[in-house]
Amino acid sequence: MGRTANHPVSENRRWLALAVIVAAQFMVVLDIAIVNVALPTIKTDLHFPEASLQWVISAYAIVFGGFLLLGGRLADILGRRRLFVAGLALFSASSILCGLAWSEGSLIAFRALQGLGGALLAPAALSMLMTTFREGRDRNLALGIWGAASGSGGAAGVLLGGVLTSYLSWSWVFFINVPVGVAVIAVTPWLLRESRSELPHRHFDVAGATTVTAGLMLLVYALTRAAESGWGNTTTIGLLAGSALLIAAFVGIERRSAAPLLPLRIFRQRTLAAANGIALFVGAIAFAEFFMLTLYMQQVLHYSALQTGVGFVAITLTIVVFSNVGQTLVTRIGVRPVLASGLLLAAVGLALLTQLPAHGHYFQDLFPALVVSGIGMAFTFVPMTIAALTGVTGADAGIASGLINTTRQIGGAVGLAAVSTIAATSGSHGVATSLAGADLTHGFRTAFAVLTGLALIGVAVAVKFIASPPRPAVVATPFQTDVIDTIEEAA
Repeated sequence: MGRTANHPVSENRRWLALAVIVAAQFMVVLDIAIVNVALPTIKTDLHFPEASLQWVISAYAIVFGGFLLLGGRLADILGRRRLFVAGLALFSASSILCGLAWSEGSLIAFRALQGLGGALLAPAALSMLMTTFREGRDRNLALGIWGAASGSGGAAGVLLGGVLTSYLSWSWVFFINVPVGVAVIAVTPWLLRESRSELPHRHFDVAGATTVTAGLMLLVYALTRAAESGWGNTTTIGLLAGSALLIAAFVGIERRSAAPLLPLRIFRQRTLAAANGIALFVGAIAFAEFFMLTLYMQQVLHYSALQTGVGFVAITLTIVVFSNVGQTLVTRIGVRPVLASGLLLAAVGLALLTQLPAHGHYFQDLFPALVVSGIGMAFTFVPMTIAALTGVTGADAGIASGLINTTRQIGGAVGLAAVSTIAATSGSHGVATSLAGADLTHGFRTAFAVLTGLALIGVAVAVKFIASPPRPAVVATPFQTDVIDTIEEAA
């Protein structure tokens, strides 16, 4: 592993630097939460078809997840502060464009651009935090502040999204990013020092990043198209085949590359491979659950955007509170039992959602499921991240950290596309009724049943393949880092 070129940072200055880094992360988390709440309003104003609405989320998630590993590599090679500023600038500019979007296609395109900005910003920010604070108490404290800000960003996002959508317009859920981005960019040169890794080469895997991103985007498009054309349609099959070829090409490129985006050798570690497999399921569950719940509350229960935002606070706060409990349990009883228990609780929460009625009530039908799901997510994300870093050498720590974030994002995007297709198909051809709400609810219940099955598969994988004893060296840091990802997925 190459050394990192750093300069001493004064005590006060490094905590101010942390404030800048955390502010940028807060902006990203806030954006994700706000957009979910605004989806039904966006659908109406821009005339989105039901099956295409999930692309507002998926376009961002696919590009963000596809370029995360490359973004981290570019930060190491070109400079972390440089990539941090570039990512912030792109994220802020694309936020303006999203707010000014005039059609379905323009918003999806600008959301993809926003995802690219996030992919440059996120790994550079976390890398600067890690190089600013030495391993130990200060770094753990810094990561704790980072995680707390992310948690409050998720809670603030659902509430602020409701307020902005209700009293201004959906465009302001994007415009709100701009002043934060401009302020952070303005102070960055004075508070953040440039750093980069001293690597034996200065290459990055453009071919690998291009093929895997294109392959995954094509996969999501094929799944989305299946809702309209059917799974047996020639075009759908061709798109799926093209996606498979691109992903196979990515594997071939990684095997031959002198500087691979993703060294395939790390998958020889069984616990790491299993944790990333579980992350695909968890990403699919988190993204799809919140997307479906948003539609259920607004389209079936006819909640306003503000009421929907308040409704999500139950699961958001539950995740924040119980993440600390989950970390404590991991240190006492190990990764495997906590991870399996978390996935099982998530399955219980999703099973409760399969019973949602067309004329539901929040505290009777939604609240219990949201609390149980929140506890399950909190008990899942902490040990899953620890397992993904178990047995990883120092040289591969950055790769392993980037991989677990990428698999969660990709799982979320692909899972959201697949479950949206299932819900749309089931809702259209399911219960014969003249009530649109009952028809929609049938589709949502079918989607939650599928997600319940994914959670149960995750339980089986955890019990079978995850090594039980955690490694003490990686317990504290992954927990704090994972609070960030918890709120990004859940919101």
